[in-house]
Amino acid sequence: MRYVSFTRPNGKASFGRLDGQTVFDLGGAYASLKAAIAADALASLADGEAFALDAIKLLPVIPDPEKILCVGLNYASHVAETGREQKEHPAIFTRYADSLIAEGEAMVRPPESVRFDYEGEVAIVIGKKGRRIAPENAWDHIAGYAPFNDGSIRDWQRHNIQFTPGKTWPGTGGFGPALVTPDEIEDLGVQRVQTRLNGELVQDQPISDMIWDIPTIIAYCSTFTDLNPGDVIATGTPGGVGDKRKPALYMKAGDVVEISVGVIGTLTNPVIDEI
Repeated sequence: MRYVSFTRPNGKASFGRLDGQTVFDLGGAYASLKAAIAADALASLADGEAFALDAIKLLPVIPDPEKILCVGLNYASHVAETGREQKEHPAIFTRYADSLIAEGEAMVRPPESVRFDYEGEVAIVIGKKGRRIAPENAWDHIAGYAPFNDGSIRDWQRHNIQFTPGKTWPGTGGFGPALVTPDEIEDLGVQRVQTRLNGELVQDQPISDMIWDIPTIIAYCSTFTDLNPGDVIATGTPGGVGDKRKPALYMKAGDVVEISVGVIGTLTNPVIDEI
């Protein structure tokens, strides 16, 4: 199944099941997609009113996550291009929910930056609460997956050794279009994380190339914090980021960036300058 968060034509936020170009409203009993996931109720919800996809406004897959955890340096190609050493444990940083934007919404380059970069990733949405989750049990805690663009303000990321100042500016994190449940994906590892900037393929690697696989990431993160339904983990980007290209390739107003993750789907966002 594919699920989206959206705003109805009357302006009220809801969530629903996406079938082609139609969204079936599932809101009513639960306030949000996150709430329905927490109640383990998605599979039991009956289709409500049908809306044409172009008649509603998509929201980030989970508009209100309690936590957004991001994995850095999780593909050897990206570690190599940064000139860093591979460490024994994953690099983890955080984003804020107000940094997220939906499918079709504009990514916003702030006036403080001339180094606005793309990072195509696959995001995990947690479906079941857990702490100290064993790797062999990690798959049971996943509600689904979605494409993610960890848009990065490199100027500010490099201010010091911490990533956060460059990673959570408003309007810089693309997340969508839909939550895709695990049963829709026959082989997750062969799905390729691909980024296109203005149609040019700039990143392309299979999920199986991750240094720390998804069970390891979930086990690690759930050791230092509770993972709750609706929490988001962005799993890291392959090599090919704009900051490490020669010449560098940064996003600017008028650009269009697409993040495709195999059968999981494609996230498309234009780029604008902050007004």
